Amino acid sequence: MSKKVLITGASSGIGRDSARVFDSYGCELIITARREDRLTELADSLQGDPRIIVGDIAGSEGAKELYEITKDENIDILINNAGFGVWGEFTKTDLDREIDMIKLNIETMHTLFKLFLCDFKRRGSGKILNVASMAGFAPGPYMAAYYSSKAYVLRLTQSAAFELAESGSPVTVSALCPGPVDTEFNKVAGVHFSTASLSSEYVARYAVTQMVKGKTVIIPGTMMKMSAVASKITPDKICAAVTANVQRRRAGSAR
Repeated sequence: MSKKVLITGASSGIGRDSARVFDSYGCELIITARREDRLTELADSLQGDPRIIVGDIAGSEGAKELYEITKDENIDILINNAGFGVWGEFTKTDLDREIDMIKLNIETMHTLFKLFLCDFKRRGSGKILNVASMAGFAPGPYMAAYYSSKAYVLRLTQSAAFELAESGSPVTVSALCPGPVDTEFNKVAGVHFSTASLSSEYVARYAVTQMVKGKTVIIPGTMMKMSAVASKITPDKICAAVTANVQRRRAGSAR
């Protein structure tokens, strides 16, 4: 696979390990995040010589700036990974922090997705992986804004995938929907998973494999696949109650 790949949020977790997977395939990488030291450390560990772009891409303006910098690079694959979560009762969480999250999880994702997808469709080739979450399948008490943001990522990706297929375009878009993953996300969000987490290395490799196959919704792990099916047939009120109980336990474990 000799492709040029742009990865956002590449300084840790799924973004970092996606870079390692693509590097092992001999792809040319452009990696971006806010933390230059982490990007440099990642670049030094790779076989190739990735281009590093340091900056805060939160919000549509930041995303547009990144697009302007990279639009002439003939990107083949976009990994739309940057994002974070906020834990807490909705009436008690910090509004500014939530707005920052919405800017990154929704505005940035949407802007990069649309701009690159338009280019890919005109060109007639390309793939995009938007990192959503199992959170996108259900109501999320105590992480309400985060769950809602990931539902947006999931539904937008599914909708665009349908339009692409109906138009006969060879371009494919995918939504990665992992459950618990062992990344820095937990620390940032202020939660701890009491259930077993998948490694970010496994999730990244699985995601890339399924994205290359053109899979629209990618769910790593058998238990999470079963959970996704269960969420479709379980009333929202019950899903919300289960999620609330899980989130209370996670937050309690982190304190």
